[in-house]
Amino acid sequence: MAEVSRQAATDRVRELVNALEEQIVLGWLMPRERLLEDRLSEQFSCKKHVVREALSELERMGLVERIPNKGAMVRLLGPDEVQQIYSVRETLETLAAQQISLPGSPELIERLTSVQNEHSAAIESGDSRRAFRANMEFHETLFSACGNPYLAELIRSSAQKVHGARFYTASSKDHLNRARDEHWAMIAALANGDRESLVDLCQKHIGPSRDTYLEAIAKRPFSNALA
Repeated sequence: MAEVSRQAATDRVRELVNALEEQIVLGWLMPRERLLEDRLSEQFSCKKHVVREALSELERMGLVERIPNKGAMVRLLGPDEVQQIYSVRETLETLAAQQISLPGSPELIERLTSVQNEHSAAIESGDSRRAFRANMEFHETLFSACGNPYLAELIRSSAQKVHGARFYTASSKDHLNRARDEHWAMIAALANGDRESLVDLCQKHIGPSRDTYLEAIAKRPFSNALA
């Protein structure tokens, strides 16, 4: 019974982490917005210890920070930090794209096509949360095909660290349409064994979210978010 209870609490923490992660990525929770335990406990109908564990996990992921005497809040990523993380992402994702066996196996192409159909349908229906999750699954499936689970994990964790910089583009129809088209192009490059196109697509794919965030934050530094 105790084991079941612990698993239920773990599952509840994961649900809350996922929900808050989505709200941060989609801009429903903005940089430097305070995350009050009482409010979150009431909003998600969960105990405060579940909220605290979820906030700790989000802090580990780089999405939340704790400020002395102010509590937890959505982390504001600075321009230099964003540039540095995206530089690491580009290096890692290029390396993975260079290591994927080409042409891609029928199983890989089938799996990516299935995920991308889900992503495309989510965009068409205007379901930004569903599109976000499908986008993550697409990239995790793609880069896992490099055959190096340690590299795939580094890519996943580095992408996660800049989730908080994606809210300007994560619900933008133009950006989502572009991402959709590039995903289909990646699948075609895999199927055709076109290494050059695959690497080029992976390198260019992450640029718009970085550039849009840097341009926007220069105009809106969120200086009043703590008032």
